[in-house]
Amino acid sequence: MRIAIAGGTGVVGGPTVEAVRNAGHEAVVLSRSQGVDLVRGNGLAAALVGVDAVIDTANVSTLKAAAAIEFFTAATGNLIDAAADAGVGHIVLLSIVGIDRMPYDYYAGKVAQEKIVEASPVPWTIQRATQFHEFAGQMFAQAKVGPLHLAPRARTQPIAARDVGERLVTLAVGDARGRAQDIAGPREEALDEMVRAYARATGHRGWTPSISIPTRQMKGMRAGLALPDPDALLTDQTFAEWLAAR
Repeated sequence: MRIAIAGGTGVVGGPTVEAVRNAGHEAVVLSRSQGVDLVRGNGLAAALVGVDAVIDTANVSTLKAAAAIEFFTAATGNLIDAAADAGVGHIVLLSIVGIDRMPYDYYAGKVAQEKIVEASPVPWTIQRATQFHEFAGQMFAQAKVGPLHLAPRARTQPIAARDVGERLVTLAVGDARGRAQDIAGPREEALDEMVRAYARATGHRGWTPSISIPTRQMKGMRAGLALPDPDALLTDQTFAEWLAAR
């Protein structure tokens, strides 16, 4: 099969491209570096010629609801339109566990994105996953006051991006499922402890205090609203195993 991956150079997009190739399929990377602009739609028509399925892992770096909604509405809307015109048979969207329980900030964009996919003329599957193990490093880099790194408090059940990529490929080569079974890592973790463990592993020896970020999304995560339901599909790699293997 010829499978296109939107955001194929990202944290989960990269492993998804690798999983496509490991499964013996042809990967088409949809990214600006490959001449494709999802928001403007430039390059999409040419890139999707002969494509059988599309996996959407595209992302935007923002915590603002308006910016997230604008990006996902434009990018996924253009992707679906181009896929329909190209005769693509299946589109698989990567989304996030719990977004409908806390549709705020960045998650508001993912809610809007899911609605666009649900109205798609192309047969679709939505796969929600919990945060990736890489989330700890992202928080370590972003949550700072001057030189001081902070460790945000939240409850999470992180999953390996590699496992998510493999799951997305399994879905893409099959029939459309609508909302697929949620996936998550093997156990719940405290995000602030993950951030400190990541800091130690990267050689940081400074104080990394815990903090409760007052956004509605982070309040929801502290309340456990981003944790998977009991019927979620659980993968094997723990955060500690991922960190040790880096």
